[in-house]
Amino acid sequence: MRSHYCGLLNEQHVGQEVVLCGWAHRRRDHGGVIFIDLRDREGIAQVVFDPDAEQSFALAETVRSEFVLKITGIVRLRPEGTSNAVMGTGRIEVLGKQLEILNASRTPPFMLDEHAEVGEDIRLRHRYIDLRRPEMADRLRFRSKVSNTIRNYLDENGFLDIETPILTRATPEGARDYLVPSRTHHGQFFALPQSPQLFKQILMVAGMDRYYQIAKCFRDEDLRADRQPEFTQIDIETSFMNEEQIMTITEEMIRQVFRKHLNVEFGTFPRMTFAEAMRRFGSDKPDLRIDMELVDIADLMKDVEFKVFHGPANDPASRVVALRVPEGGRLSRKEIDDYTKFVSIYGAKGLAWIKVNDLAAGIEGLQSPILKFMPEQVVHAVLARLGVQNGDLVFFGADKAKIVNESIGALRLKVGADMGMVKGDWAPLWVVDFPMFEEASDGSLTALHHPFTAPSCSVEEVQADPLKALSRAYDMVLNGTELGGGSIRINQPSMQQSVFKILGIGDEEAKEKFGFLLDALSYGAPPHGGLAFGLDRLIMLMTGASSIREVIAFPKTQSASCPLTDAPGLVSSKQLRELNIQVRQAAGEKSA
Repeated sequence: MRSHYCGLLNEQHVGQEVVLCGWAHRRRDHGGVIFIDLRDREGIAQVVFDPDAEQSFALAETVRSEFVLKITGIVRLRPEGTSNAVMGTGRIEVLGKQLEILNASRTPPFMLDEHAEVGEDIRLRHRYIDLRRPEMADRLRFRSKVSNTIRNYLDENGFLDIETPILTRATPEGARDYLVPSRTHHGQFFALPQSPQLFKQILMVAGMDRYYQIAKCFRDEDLRADRQPEFTQIDIETSFMNEEQIMTITEEMIRQVFRKHLNVEFGTFPRMTFAEAMRRFGSDKPDLRIDMELVDIADLMKDVEFKVFHGPANDPASRVVALRVPEGGRLSRKEIDDYTKFVSIYGAKGLAWIKVNDLAAGIEGLQSPILKFMPEQVVHAVLARLGVQNGDLVFFGADKAKIVNESIGALRLKVGADMGMVKGDWAPLWVVDFPMFEEASDGSLTALHHPFTAPSCSVEEVQADPLKALSRAYDMVLNGTELGGGSIRINQPSMQQSVFKILGIGDEEAKEKFGFLLDALSYGAPPHGGLAFGLDRLIMLMTGASSIREVIAFPKTQSASCPLTDAPGLVSSKQLRELNIQVRQAAGEKSA
């Protein structure tokens, strides 16, 4: 029906007759001349109807927002002084000759311009309209192009695009599974995959050598801005490559994506160990654009009587840190109180601070409610270690190490953003040498990544002291967001069984849940490893979107529901009977 897309017209088309199809973005009547901004996937073109074309002009008067139109006209340059530099087609317009209304539209529930502020629930309920907005269309088009670049890169480097099952069995990967009841196997359930992890490892055992898939994954977990119950990951696995080789080939993939689509040139990504990242930034995904670091001061606080510092300073499981905020002295008491409330979200009991007004005046040049509890020599030692200057502010964290890392690490990011301390646009890095295990609140051990990650030591060493064992894992981090994570996998049955036992997975449970994997590893499994990138997160960062919901065509809400289709929903009693399922009434729920 069309000859050209609206957004692709330019001066080269001047004088040509074109046929355009799209939606009426807006209609304007200026002194007997009607302007219709016609919008399609590629952009907007201005169409002019004048009274000389009587039939088309009369029809144009009836056009309203979101009418679907077919327009035939002649491309011409806009009159001098009327160009629109903001529009890609701002130097030309189309003189309308014929107009056909292909479909009328009800008045949309919200305007489709950049100035309209609309609640997310309304936008998601009418997603088919929301996606017409140029901003949203641009993001989906950008996502498609990035995905194509990634596929081409992996194809050119010998990777095979292989699909893996969506209906599989439940496996412990750190989040709850979405379960699917089987009609033909009463009482038994499939699970939707949290990742293709086991299947891609089996593909390596099968000799596929290099695999990739842009895969749908599912996790029934609490949502955040960068989490969804269903999400898309760029899944990669290789054989006969070590971690350095895997990081090199995937780093070049990301470098190529940014070069092609944002004209951004990355250098070689720096490497940082997990231990260093936690020590300096309180996070295993540090944002290196913010030039502030956590500084350990427990050794200076061991003998102070102030119990806020004394207890944690003498507890091996705790941590005492200071965070110097350059020019933070300008923060008001209310702002400091707001930051105190902020860190309480992470379990911090309070937030001690010192303002540095005049170093030359000694203790008299400092301002803080904690100075009366602190020996003067300790205060000066802390300030000297931090290298403070006049006008600075120092925040303190003292508690269990996990609480300090999470609260002061988050405070560093918030203060840095609030005070305009974020430098540069992009700061990628690799975080390596993760611990194999971490201790849960009940004293049991859990895998920091997943139970198929290979340790960097022997079976005997990992069994002797699991908490000291490091893994052959690596995460790519960009601007404080984990872009992708991976590892070299366990390819020896004895090591895999040892890791299962450390995690409290006995032989029977391991055989029941992972017998197929253990069998596969016993038939000549090659050394292998891989990495999975979050495609949604990548596009979110590259487009500057506020959450991954802004770069997914049909996302779920924070409550994991879909306003468009009203899912999840009830099913009929007949369907439940076929599945041999009875729905139990929740506590406190009234009967219908």
